[in-house]
Amino acid sequence: MRLALPAVSEQLLNMTVGLVDTWLVGHLGADSIAAVSISNQIVMLAQVLCSSIATGSTALIARCIGAQDAATANRAVGQSMLVAVLIGLGTTAAGVGFAGQAARLMGATGNALPMATAYLRIVSWSLMLMTCLFVGNACLRGAGDTLSAMRVMMLVNAINIVVAAALIYGPFGLPRLGVVGSALGAAVGRSVGGIVVLATLWRGRAGLRLAWRRMVPDASVIHRILRIGIPTGIEMLLFRFGDMSYYRVVTSLGMAACAAHAITLNAQSLSFSPGFGFAMAATTLVGQGLGAGDPKRAESDGYLAFRLGATVMTVAGLFFFLFSRQIVGFFTDDPQVVALGSGPLRVVALAQPLLASTMIFSGALRGAGDTRFPMLSNGISVVVVRFGLAMLFVHGLGWGLMGAWYALATDMAMRGLLNFLRFRSRSWQKARV
Repeated sequence: MRLALPAVSEQLLNMTVGLVDTWLVGHLGADSIAAVSISNQIVMLAQVLCSSIATGSTALIARCIGAQDAATANRAVGQSMLVAVLIGLGTTAAGVGFAGQAARLMGATGNALPMATAYLRIVSWSLMLMTCLFVGNACLRGAGDTLSAMRVMMLVNAINIVVAAALIYGPFGLPRLGVVGSALGAAVGRSVGGIVVLATLWRGRAGLRLAWRRMVPDASVIHRILRIGIPTGIEMLLFRFGDMSYYRVVTSLGMAACAAHAITLNAQSLSFSPGFGFAMAATTLVGQGLGAGDPKRAESDGYLAFRLGATVMTVAGLFFFLFSRQIVGFFTDDPQVVALGSGPLRVVALAQPLLASTMIFSGALRGAGDTRFPMLSNGISVVVVRFGLAMLFVHGLGWGLMGAWYALATDMAMRGLLNFLRFRSRSWQKARV
């Protein structure tokens, strides 16, 4: 719980950036909601590239901490941040240069297209520091420090709320920028967060310390990080490809359906936070248990993390089911969007235990360094099951937005079962880091 609760809060705060943006622009109309949602889908694609470094860093640092090898843990920090900076520079250039093409490819049309383009171009300037934020927090979690990451995300949210609220509606004579103000809030918040994480690691925290000499390229350490992380990067790339293809199915239903989908996803993200937090705890404790030569402890911690996380997420699901219309109505007063979003939120409410299995057992497997199986189970299921069934249910059977969410729930069930069976097999105990 000491590891999980700050990680839950961190992820909740990370999700709150999107929740706040959606709520603040929600009363500007469906086109504004769709523009922010479409842009964030593309930003999440950029996060895929840093996920491989983040996962590899967490697993390697956790294993080193368990084995009391502080020197290698600190070399891993330096190499992780070096690669994070390079990835951030590349994604910034791509995002700024191709914002319009990316928004159009994702299905933005009409008034939503210029707004999505502007949002994406502004946020892209913050991608280097955002990458440092995510990778730096991953390093701290590997060392068992989830509290610092939570505090940084509290700061990110505070800045996002103040800047976005001030610039979206323009109170006190400030410019009224709409969607552009939302983009500036997210960009400034995450940029400051990245700087704070770099400063925290530079001063030293939880036995980790960043230094220039540790950022000189070290092929052996980078290889160890990437050996663990590349399968996760491929998994997330498959996931984003499948999810973006799935998202195109949703946008084909119109901007009102897209707005309802976006609000439902943002509301659902409240249940992601416990799953993410307990998954991070499982990653750290499984890695440290194996590093200490105690696989039984690692296995026990993995199951305990699932039981706790599944309980919290099931309670959240019950809340979603009973108050779905009120939750969607909190984000927008558009009656069409409220009507479209209420049903999907009830569908995902019923899938919470399976989503917990997907997230937490995946985290446990990654902590052990067994990243190839989640790559196959999670990546392929999203592409084949989620996208394939969405095409069938939406266009083949004409079930509309509800059909898309039936497909998503089926995908969750498939991945949850596969990851549980893999963890139960204990083959992950032999993974090499």
